[in-house]
Amino acid sequence: MTQQLNKTGKLIIFSAPSGAGKSTIVQHLISNNPTLEFSISATSRQPRGQEVNSKDYYFLTPDEFRKKIENNEFLEWEEVYADTYYGTLLSEIERITQKGHHILFDVDVIGGINIKKRFKSKAISFFVMPPSIEELKNRLIKRGTDTLEKIEMRIAKAEQEMSVAILFDYLVVNDNLSQAISEIETKLNEFTNTNSAT
Repeated sequence: MTQQLNKTGKLIIFSAPSGAGKSTIVQHLISNNPTLEFSISATSRQPRGQEVNSKDYYFLTPDEFRKKIENNEFLEWEEVYADTYYGTLLSEIERITQKGHHILFDVDVIGGINIKKRFKSKAISFFVMPPSIEELKNRLIKRGTDTLEKIEMRIAKAEQEMSVAILFDYLVVNDNLSQAISEIETKLNEFTNTNSAT
């Protein structure tokens, strides 16, 4: 698998607490760069809002997810909450690398760290930070997709995730969206246009 990736493209990893604005940044990058392709994650959670299976996520039941874990079908996976799994299917990596595209990952913090450890200089990792925990809570409330109890769980997890942000190559504070995107695009151009990342 590593050898195949060396021939085809590089890996771009994004992680962030829920509500930090990561998905908006990722969507912008994908829509403005034809050489980037989004790695669709698998999850056992229910779809939110207008999310579509096989486009936003591969939606699986917890049992289906566990079966794929047993069959070693994941590059990485994590049980984020009880019976709520997220992971990257090996079949998804194969789908993108066959096209010769760079793979863009939108993954859980632990997943992001694990992918970076495995592929080292073939990967670049970004951690998107909210300006503050208070602002993060406001964003989650405005999003209107979770109960207050679920939001409190997300805030607690965000604090834990932010404690390991230093393990990522770049920390980007999403206080001003256009500025955050510009900063990321500069780093991405440097990374994808060199023969080997440093």
